[in-house]
Amino acid sequence: MTDKLLLTFNAGSSSVKIGIFRVDGERPERIGKAVVDFASDPVSLHLKEGPAQFELSLEGASGDDLAGLMDKVFGELSAHFDLDAVTSAGHRIVHGGDVFDGPVELTTATAAKVRSLTALAPLHQPQALRMIEAVRHLRPDLFQTGSFDTTFHATQSDLVRRLAIPRAYHDEGIKRYGFHGLSYRYVAGALAAKAPGIADGKVIIAHLGSGASLCAIENGLSRDSSMGFSTLDGIPMATRPGWLDPGVLLHFLGPLGKSVEDVEDMLYHKSGLLGVSGLSGDTRELLENDSEEAREAIDLFTLRIAGEVGRLASTLGGLDGLVFTAGIGENQPEIRRRIADQLLWLGVELDGSANQNNAPTISTAASRVALHVIATDEEQMIAEECLSVFRAREHPAT
Repeated sequence: MTDKLLLTFNAGSSSVKIGIFRVDGERPERIGKAVVDFASDPVSLHLKEGPAQFELSLEGASGDDLAGLMDKVFGELSAHFDLDAVTSAGHRIVHGGDVFDGPVELTTATAAKVRSLTALAPLHQPQALRMIEAVRHLRPDLFQTGSFDTTFHATQSDLVRRLAIPRAYHDEGIKRYGFHGLSYRYVAGALAAKAPGIADGKVIIAHLGSGASLCAIENGLSRDSSMGFSTLDGIPMATRPGWLDPGVLLHFLGPLGKSVEDVEDMLYHKSGLLGVSGLSGDTRELLENDSEEAREAIDLFTLRIAGEVGRLASTLGGLDGLVFTAGIGENQPEIRRRIADQLLWLGVELDGSANQNNAPTISTAASRVALHVIATDEEQMIAEECLSVFRAREHPAT
């Protein structure tokens, strides 16, 4: 009997990550992964199946025609996996607003609700919706689900989520939501398995990648986060500025005469590490560059992260553990060291050798705050949520 399969889709502006999972037990088991790079010419597909890796060209495909592109992708995947055995597909969706409090089946009605939240995530939401439609075009009867980056943060108090603006706007949904929730949910679960004593306490998880944020977690529940109303908020990122004085925006739009479109493009694509350095948004490249601008970008990045740890520790009323995750957090010892050096006042004591080797635990025995490095897996989280919704439909509670 052929194993049932499940697909996950994590759509970004320039790529889509696809997970291929076998479903024959309680948890989906990853058997392959693929990344479609829209920015390459021609569009390329990087496929990993077990230890084997393949680089495939999708000649003639374009990100502008997502249905046509995914048709080619499915064709390539079918040479390696039995796509007829796929029973469900899960999608990462950035924004669930106050509409969704967990994963859902993507019906016509729920997809319309996802679309209604586009104004809250104008760059991310449309791409997820396009991917959902592309998959539906290719497999009209396939069961699809949506997993939201915001729902993990629904446990934050109303006070934490509130912005100091007129109450009527808060009631209309202009509030702090928090993002990277799928990553935080996965890492919180992994920490509970690895160090339950720490996970039951006050923990900050630092999701540091090209998009970056921090989350304060108590007893496994989100209490506060650096990102708020939008994915522009919080700490500096590769090309996004993080926290910004609203007066700066007024200055851009007023005296400097910038259009809304110009400011939006600058904030999403030309700011952050790239904007400060004028060189790159990649911390690896900046660390290798001896210029003053590169050093300043890294210094600002780590300063703001350390400062946010202090703010979130205040929300929690203490700190038992700090976890680094995502591309930078998992793989760049120098960034972790610079952050830890600015947190000595919290009792943080870094084990230099463990940190250099990307060890799972990078704090010394004497450190008052446990420091961990845990690899995140958003696709695994999407797969688990998709399977839970699928099985709930197949076996509804009586």
